[in-house]
Amino acid sequence: MVQEYDMNAPPYAPFFGVMGVTASMAFCALGAAYGTAKSGTGVSAMAVMRPELVMKCVIPVVMAGIVGIYGLVVAVIISQDISSEDYTLYKGFIHLGSGLSAGLSGMASGFAIGIVGDTGVRGTALQPAVYTTMVLMLIFAEVLGLYGLIVALILTFK
Repeated sequence: MVQEYDMNAPPYAPFFGVMGVTASMAFCALGAAYGTAKSGTGVSAMAVMRPELVMKCVIPVVMAGIVGIYGLVVAVIISQDISSEDYTLYKGFIHLGSGLSAGLSGMASGFAIGIVGDTGVRGTALQPAVYTTMVLMLIFAEVLGLYGLIVALILTFK
């Protein structure tokens, strides 16, 4: 006997929503991990020359960690909507796009934060005037992830 189902809400539709959750979490976590590791090595190398600047220069590590939170927020919001009974294919594609938006922009943001943070804290050890410029560049790198979060939220609540 062939089971009939609604063409607007096929049984495989939640797969796309789950892939959105996975993309959001995995890519943002990858970006956050890279940013933390790359800028953390810069802070460690800088601490040998100027240990008094360690707490001041830990900002890139914190900013990289925030990118992971963006992915978590989008993943939780998407996963709460997947449990509904009438989950349509349209909703699945929207959630996939939402997860990819947050995840890929979070990954790019984490990579940028890692590179800027590593070079910036090493430069701050040699020339303290570089610190303000580093913080400005880090803010612009972090905003890339925030843009992805905003687009993901707009898509999710459509």
